[in-house]
Amino acid sequence: MKERAAASDIRVLILAGGMSYEHEISLKSGRRAADALQRQGMACDVRDLDGELLPALQEFPPDVVLPLVHGQPGEDGSLQAVLELIGLPIVGTGSTGARRAWNKITAKDLLRTAGIPTPDWTSMPRQAFSDFGARKLLDRIAAKMGLPLIVKPNSGGSGLGVHAVRKEDDFPSAMMGCFSYSDTALIETFVEGRDIAVGVVDIGEGPTALPPVEIAPLHGDYDYAARYNPGATRWTVPAALSEPVAARVAELALKTHRTLGLGDMSRVDLMVDDAGGIQVLEANVAPGTTETSLLPMAIDAAGLDFGEVLATMVRRAIARS
Repeated sequence: MKERAAASDIRVLILAGGMSYEHEISLKSGRRAADALQRQGMACDVRDLDGELLPALQEFPPDVVLPLVHGQPGEDGSLQAVLELIGLPIVGTGSTGARRAWNKITAKDLLRTAGIPTPDWTSMPRQAFSDFGARKLLDRIAAKMGLPLIVKPNSGGSGLGVHAVRKEDDFPSAMMGCFSYSDTALIETFVEGRDIAVGVVDIGEGPTALPPVEIAPLHGDYDYAARYNPGATRWTVPAALSEPVAARVAELALKTHRTLGLGDMSRVDLMVDDAGGIQVLEANVAPGTTETSLLPMAIDAAGLDFGEVLATMVRRAIARS
């Protein structure tokens, strides 16, 4: 059976890059994952997305595909849907789960229905922002929800287009910055607290929460630069949480993973306030695997080998097919 094939007989295609703003980070993720799998004896090819992908897949189909394309179309379900149509095994999450997680408004609706705490929110399409009078509309939102607020693109990652609104004068520029990355803005109640990320992996015994990572930017917010420039952020893993809070964080991460129908791996972002209250912000179906990415840190903190974890997921994906 393919599940028991020797590592050297398994051909893994890692798809990275793409056309999103996260192109270079995605390529770094792809190269690091390839290095890890090659150390496990697997043959890996890292390929950027382009117009020749479909003919190449049909002419020289790999045994399995690991999509690490950050942003569209790697996280919105489009790439997964194409691979499903071709019939190629996928490491990670399928198209349906990816669509749910990618659309933050849809995801928050599902989380709230499942009883998972998530910050209060409203949304604003770019067109409505223009049609209904931007200033008056923003004044009404601020009056109803209170300040501070967080404005973020309804879809996307890496902190791109995310802005904190601490005074009303910041609101218009935050919205315009958000609309540079998405046609719909998600406006959330600001949660003061500790920024925690929990990786979830399934390597054969069901989804398992990894040790939580606490994120503390040394200057300003946890934006794109703070995420990917070594020395810009301090990460603590496992996060210094009390035992009850750590257990609850893991429980909510797993419940989020299952509620959204995610697959072999995900990363769930949460906020923990001073009283131990927890709010789930969002889930990511294609977590980064660069040297500053959180999932590999958590895998290492769990006493696992990153390459072995990926190799197990590869074999499981082939077995599912």
